[in-house]
Amino acid sequence: MSAVKTLEAVARDRVGKGAARAVRRQGQIPAVIYGGGQPPQSIAVDLIRTRTLIYAGGFKTTLFEINAGGKKIRAIPRDFQLDPVSGVPLHVDFLRVVSGQTVTVEVPVHFVNEDAAPGIKKLGGTLNIVAHTLALDVAPDQIPDAIEVDLTGRAIGDVIHVSDIKIPAGTYTGEATDPVANIVPPTVLGAEVEAEEAAIAEAQSAEAAEEKAEAEAETSEDEKKDGEEA
Repeated sequence: MSAVKTLEAVARDRVGKGAARAVRRQGQIPAVIYGGGQPPQSIAVDLIRTRTLIYAGGFKTTLFEINAGGKKIRAIPRDFQLDPVSGVPLHVDFLRVVSGQTVTVEVPVHFVNEDAAPGIKKLGGTLNIVAHTLALDVAPDQIPDAIEVDLTGRAIGDVIHVSDIKIPAGTYTGEATDPVANIVPPTVLGAEVEAEEAAIAEAQSAEAAEEKAEAEAETSEDEKKDGEEA
């Protein structure tokens, strides 16, 4: 389970675009804590600290204890905005956590013991991942870092469903029959790639031929005009 992380914050009295820009000029990020049957609370968090947390991964599955003006609030990130060009965080939304509450989070799926899967190691099959994350309804202090899928003994043609996986905590929000991954023969994905490459090459060849025909037509037209002028 992810450990609770502390995050220092400053309470904000002013809101709006102008106030948000002022916060960013001070090296902070505007944020809000909402939910839990209480009014939203506007805060500002450190830019560098928050950016590090976001890009380290698992930000939305981490429970934080936010210290805002001496008051400690437990919350989990629900959303954040990044600058589309620079990738700098612009805003963060936190969901206030109360006792007995559960939250729905996307937990990453990690595949282990690939070398112990005969279909991959011996027969050259490929692991085709259908779901990179699984949505769990779980208590905030029990959110797992990841869900491990053991590939030991897996053969070509095997399909791994959610029912085949041990969920560390919480409840999966989908169906037990949902596929997570399957092992395909080595020729399947290779044939798809070859077909796609062939289609691209054919399209490029047709485009080149069309451009050549247009260029020749323009040259012929220019020569015709020059002959008429002479």
